[in-house]
Amino acid sequence: MTESLVLDPYAMWRDALAGVDTAFAKPPALDRPVWGCTHCTPESELHLLGGDPALVSGDLLGHFVREVASHWAEEQYPVLWRRFIPRALRMWGPDGDGTDPSYEMGCLGPGGARLADWPEAERLAVERAFRALLTVAVTTSGRPLEWCTELVEGIAHATGSIDPWLDHISGLAGPEADAGVVRLATGWAVELLWGEMDFTWWYDGDPQLIARWLPTLRPRITAFAARNPRCKNASDALIGLDALEAGARSPWIYPCYEGVLQAPLATNAAQASGATVK
Repeated sequence: MTESLVLDPYAMWRDALAGVDTAFAKPPALDRPVWGCTHCTPESELHLLGGDPALVSGDLLGHFVREVASHWAEEQYPVLWRRFIPRALRMWGPDGDGTDPSYEMGCLGPGGARLADWPEAERLAVERAFRALLTVAVTTSGRPLEWCTELVEGIAHATGSIDPWLDHISGLAGPEADAGVVRLATGWAVELLWGEMDFTWWYDGDPQLIARWLPTLRPRITAFAARNPRCKNASDALIGLDALEAGARSPWIYPCYEGVLQAPLATNAAQASGATVK
């Protein structure tokens, strides 16, 4: 049984952060002063980035993680990320600033800090934190769905693959996980059927991987719907899966211009059959 099935998600996240702190307890040293684009980063700030990571301000750290990789020395860029990753993970976590992390996470990918090439103990600690963070996102209600979908994109971009993270979501158990999976399936089904399923920053990502994964959730969503017959998300998820698997058009009206209200996702029989809705 995996840790995601036996631990409280927030306890899992705290434990993962503790593991990251241990793995990065001795930040890797730089062999020379930090080189960067001085048009974007003043020399005084480059000097700070090369010093004690704990003394770097939140604003400067935010600038670093958002600055394109080409603005830093190629051999120093992964080292800088290894020095700041414990703080970056906290920025992306449930107590962070709430902004879309997918671009920043993607900077860890093959074209950036090359997470896959980090020392094994460090890479495994980061991946464990990703699993914990994704578990929190899936099982937490009351937050916008985008918090979860943006994390999936960012983590997949950072690691080069979405499959292990979809497998992780599939393996989460418990009523909160069931509800989260249903919410996620509904949101993604709507985007796919509206032709809006795309990754903002992960240019190599293929949304069809998600389209192929969603039908594997049908038994779980069907069981959830049977236990919760009044759950709108569950009924919508099944409607979306039916349309996706049939290659049908979206059963939901697309809010294509101002003045047209988005139709509720709970679709009636007339909408599902393609009849005109007035």
